[in-house]
Amino acid sequence: MPKVVVLRMGHRSQRDKRVTTHVALTARALGADGIVLADVRDKQVEQSVQRVVELWGGPFFVRAGEPWRRVIEEWRSAGGLVVHLTMYGLPPEEVLPNLQGKDVLIVVGAEKMPSGLFDLADFNVAIGHQPHSEVAALAILLDRLFKGSELKKEFKNSKLKVIPSKKGKKVEKRFKKFS
Repeated sequence: MPKVVVLRMGHRSQRDKRVTTHVALTARALGADGIVLADVRDKQVEQSVQRVVELWGGPFFVRAGEPWRRVIEEWRSAGGLVVHLTMYGLPPEEVLPNLQGKDVLIVVGAEKMPSGLFDLADFNVAIGHQPHSEVAALAILLDRLFKGSELKKEFKNSKLKVIPSKKGKKVEKRFKKFS
């Protein structure tokens, strides 16, 4: 099974904690294997995501403080493709056939991205050509990449599981003791 990893660039610790956490949670819930927070460490984000993985299952990894250019170069040297989510890119339907069966690194920005990133990426992909949330763009791309199969994914080692119900909230506790 090919790997899909999200590279979060431009995270500003005081400003972007919530959105970066949502990028990570979206990546996990919709099938990615992990997230790399480029160039910065944010313990609060890392711990929050790890707590979700602990309760709701994995596998999903969080790495932080790695130089973005090195992450991209190592990914490409291992044969993976780099997809940069940007409103200036190509529509996903033009790019998705090239991604099937390949390891994919999805670059998601928080602030203006370095212009060199457009050339380093194998594909610049736009989920529409209007400003909107990077969380929404990532969710749509992952859903299309996995063709909806990620919505049926069973997470290993989950301590909690939602039981779908027409009304109310039902959660199954899979282990008697957890914190």
